[in-house]
Amino acid sequence: MSKRGYHHGNLREALIDATLELIAEKGPFGFTLAEAAKLAGVSAAAPYRHFAGREEVIEAVALQGYELFADLLDYAWDDGKPSPLRALESVGRAYLAFARKHPGHYIAMFESGVSPGASPELSLAAERARQVLIRAAEALSARLPPGRRPPPSMFAAHIWALSHGIVELFARGKPGARAPFTADELLESGVGIYLRGLGLIGTDES
Repeated sequence: MSKRGYHHGNLREALIDATLELIAEKGPFGFTLAEAAKLAGVSAAAPYRHFAGREEVIEAVALQGYELFADLLDYAWDDGKPSPLRALESVGRAYLAFARKHPGHYIAMFESGVSPGASPELSLAAERARQVLIRAAEALSARLPPGRRPPPSMFAAHIWALSHGIVELFARGKPGARAPFTADELLESGVGIYLRGLGLIGTDES
């Protein structure tokens, strides 16, 4: 872990970057704000110009993560193209890719104790990500008669929970360490089983 350079005018960003690196390495509770300041190349007192404490820096990392996460999911959904099912599969792959490529952000978002409602900005970013899954749920549920459609928010929550569980159990560490399948295979098959159970896809669809 190398000491970061600090240039006048970007103290806030330098501290966020340092915190992001420390979260990925030590977890959200394994470092102090003084360590983040040291990594950013500033004094231990410098962070307090922008943040009241470590929790606020972690919240800033979570906000950055949710904004990136929402952008990636929205890009993957691509207005449901070429079909809602294929688009949902793309969203699932984007979810796993985000967790792999941005572990510090992911941990700050979901494992640090930061509430999505901690600030209006954070709430908005988290809701934007959730809305991608809700749009996917609405598009897929349109195949069913109105009386048989599950509530879109519940549908979205199930897919989110399945994705999150696979990240936590199978997308970290060495591939295949806990199951003889990749995280992508597990997510794709799990979503397929869920959708078949709802009657949204047939047995011959994958």
